[in-house]
Amino acid sequence: MIEGIAIALLVCLVFAGISKKAKFPPIPAYMIAGLLLGAGGLGIVGQNEVSDFLAEAGLLFLLFTMGLELRPDEIYGQGRSFILSGTIDLGINILAGYSVALLIGFPVNDAIVIACAFYISSSAMAVASLIENRKLAAPESDTILWVMVFEDIMLLLIIVFLSSGGKSAAATITTAIVLIFAFFILCYLFSRNISHVLGRYEDLGLLFTFTAVIVAGAVAFLLGIPATLVAIALGSALSLTKPEVLERHAKPFRDVFLVIFFVFFGISVDLSGGFPFVDVILISIAAVISKLVSSLVIGKAMHKNYLSGIEIWSETTARGEFSLAIAATFGNPLVSGTVAVMVLLTSVVGGLMGRYSGRMKRYLKKKKGR
Repeated sequence: MIEGIAIALLVCLVFAGISKKAKFPPIPAYMIAGLLLGAGGLGIVGQNEVSDFLAEAGLLFLLFTMGLELRPDEIYGQGRSFILSGTIDLGINILAGYSVALLIGFPVNDAIVIACAFYISSSAMAVASLIENRKLAAPESDTILWVMVFEDIMLLLIIVFLSSGGKSAAATITTAIVLIFAFFILCYLFSRNISHVLGRYEDLGLLFTFTAVIVAGAVAFLLGIPATLVAIALGSALSLTKPEVLERHAKPFRDVFLVIFFVFFGISVDLSGGFPFVDVILISIAAVISKLVSSLVIGKAMHKNYLSGIEIWSETTARGEFSLAIAATFGNPLVSGTVAVMVLLTSVVGGLMGRYSGRMKRYLKKKKGR
């Protein structure tokens, strides 16, 4: 049991070193490691209860830290630009993903899951690319980051929508809303106490952060609502206290457990036995093109020129952690395999575009000037 996790982590350590040296996102490397180790590859590592728990914990910590960024006051202050850019991104990519999945032959329910995974870009890869390629000062960087925040909010709604199949959507939404309000009320009432603990006691703050996320997952299980939704809501509520401290405490757990999530997601995917590679490659190409279209429209709407859209496209093309989370939570094996390949291919394209978008813009500008 523990031997498989040890092997997976050792392989991921090697792959992470290679990706760092190549200045490339590590998430595809972890998935490739999983594909090599799992049933579709060498078959030497399988899933077990321990790996399942650690992988789920990684997902919860990821969504918890995402929730810490969803601060209602900051989102409200963005106003029209936030809504406009986010709506363009949502409308074009959801519709494109759903249409392509249906045309290829996926059933309606599978097409909906694929469309949601198709829509969500990788926040981790986008932010890492902006930092590594020194683009944080670029005029498009704020637009990119707020598009990511809009997608995060939509992810919360997607989780509610996709998880309402077993019982009525109204019951799921009502339970979730009551719990979210409870989180915000408790955090508001005890914000001073929580802030005091987080600011004064490093070890106690670390334990508080870990316990809060795991207990939130347990509460979600007892109430029959998605733990992923609860983790986001908890993070957003605790942003009323000391979000920067909470993020610092959550980061080690998130980073280590997420590696396990990615590699064991890869292990769970079997691409052998007649897997429809051609269809999945078509979906991946459509994913790249649809983000290009939406980014060009956003660039024109927000920055008054289409070249800004190239910059936005370069940082939003890659799908990643949230697409995998949707597939792992709501998809069947075929959907999971489809999303896995899409994430791998779009990550490669996105990584290259992020690095060379400046050259592309200069070339297009020069060509336009002729």
